[in-house]
Amino acid sequence: MDNLSPRYRIHAVSQLTGVSTATLRAWERRYGFPSPSRTSSAYRLYSDFDVDLLKRMRALVESGIAPNEAARELLESSAQTLTAPLLPEVEDPYQTASARIVESAARLDTTALNREVRRALLLDSGLVAFERILRPALVEIGERWHRGEVSIASEHFASHVISAATLDLLRMVTIPSDAPSVLLACFAEEHHVLPLYGAALELATWGFRPVILGARTPPSAIARANQALKPDIVGLSCTLAPEPASAARELVDAYADACPNTPFAVGGSGAKELEHWIVARGGKVIPANSSERRKLLDQLLSAGRARNAEPEPEVALLAPKARRQKPVH
Repeated sequence: MDNLSPRYRIHAVSQLTGVSTATLRAWERRYGFPSPSRTSSAYRLYSDFDVDLLKRMRALVESGIAPNEAARELLESSAQTLTAPLLPEVEDPYQTASARIVESAARLDTTALNREVRRALLLDSGLVAFERILRPALVEIGERWHRGEVSIASEHFASHVISAATLDLLRMVTIPSDAPSVLLACFAEEHHVLPLYGAALELATWGFRPVILGARTPPSAIARANQALKPDIVGLSCTLAPEPASAARELVDAYADACPNTPFAVGGSGAKELEHWIVARGGKVIPANSSERRKLLDQLLSAGRARNAEPEPEVALLAPKARRQKPVH
């Protein structure tokens, strides 16, 4: 495993993780976590695996978990990860983690749900944990609710916990100060915020700065935020297309008018139904494929910067005609 190769000194690890060198030494001394290699001169050397564990440790501690408990869970998780290749693969750990979240939510078991979500975050990076565990879990809970197998309380319960965990993951991402910004909001009357939070996490991981307005955002709010914040891109989420069609078209027009000089795109399961009107107003529909999404972002960013770089049209200033002075007698 190449990510186990020692390569980083402690000061580099401190910059990568946001954890001070004093805290890194304290965690190692108190909890045996992590356990870096040593050079012949006794300098600590950390691997990419160590760095990833320390980022998760920081996230757990900042979410309110005691450092000793966080270290214990991470040590157990890392031991399973390191020994897993030696064991026969009998199940997908991501599916297992997602299933445990679903079952905990179905039982309305607060302690179990929080525990399973916390464990899920230890399996991989924040974005992977969201894409392969948290979001599939909430989708499954929603489908069970539609089939009448769980109550709406379970869906709301899981949505609250998973959304909070996703925002915690987002806060852990270090974003460059000069990162391009993306204004994110849900369509008016759209209350499903998890897709929006997931988009924000992906954007932050890619080096963008997401600015989240949240659910049920009307065009007037987009217009004010666009004028005040001047984002590089506006992203809108729509899981259910508005009805009737005339109302949907009017809403798309209103959002387009709200960001006249800013590229905008619409994502979500309801965006495809609105594609004709979105494209007609110069917008884009966000694709489902991750690599295509990234390509679209770069295109929108380039288009926006090119548009802003265009010189203002020159206006010829005509000097006023000189008045004819009356002769002085």
